Amino acid sequence: MQFVAVVVKIQVMSLPLIVRQWLAFLNIYIQEGITYKAAGVIWILTDVSTAVTMPFVWIAASQGGEIAGYGAPDFVLYYLVMLFASTLISSHFMWEIGYEIREGVFTSHLIRPFSYLQFILARNLAWRVVRSALFLPWMVIFVVMFWQWLGGAQLYFGWQVWALILGGHLVSVLVVTALGLIAMFTGEIESIFNLYYFPMLFLSGRLVPVDLMPEWVRTLAVWTPFYYQLDVPTRAIMGRMSEAEMYQAMAGQLAWIVVAYAGYRLLWHYGRRVYTGVGM
Repeated sequence: MQFVAVVVKIQVMSLPLIVRQWLAFLNIYIQEGITYKAAGVIWILTDVSTAVTMPFVWIAASQGGEIAGYGAPDFVLYYLVMLFASTLISSHFMWEIGYEIREGVFTSHLIRPFSYLQFILARNLAWRVVRSALFLPWMVIFVVMFWQWLGGAQLYFGWQVWALILGGHLVSVLVVTALGLIAMFTGEIESIFNLYYFPMLFLSGRLVPVDLMPEWVRTLAVWTPFYYQLDVPTRAIMGRMSEAEMYQAMAGQLAWIVVAYAGYRLLWHYGRRVYTGVGM
């Protein structure tokens, strides 16, 4: 066993530095996620509450008919697919970033030999692994619970869907990372974070499918990053987007990735000048 451990260690040490850094990050933060899994369960329950209650609301409202092309099976499928997509896409790391800045823990990131964004991406990937493992039993329960409406469901998981999931995830991570860095400029950051959730709930389709919104809301949603985080991947999985629409959505995601990254770089550049590390 010792020989095997030595061989594995030698193989790991032969990997490029950035790969070894990421493996170390993943190992540390997967263990952290497992240790503090109660927090992960709380976040999952927050998302689950919408996916469980809203289908019944729309089933009652449709009265056996359709609303904007959505029947009872479509509503059930929409919220379950949205819950699945949210598990892979949605990030809430601005709370951790804001806390670390306020408490001075953020100071350690300024002297580490790798970028802060690299650290956030690796930490977030580790959380995806833990969250997916915690989420799987809940998904099985909900599929069984709503099976009477899911019998004829058809889903699409072509490469375009996975590209949209990755793009939506990058949009989410970069937006919340930039949002978290605002904590370097003000101590009253919680209200800003809470304000973020109001447009996100409506324009991402998390609360109500964007297709059911008034036309002016749908038009507005397309110009926001929220639309490209959840609504687009969810509708793509359900087969409600043409191939051309998926490519157009990828272009929109790419545009928001560039904008969010530029915002992150700007806040990082000027934020370090005013950051005081008062928690140290």
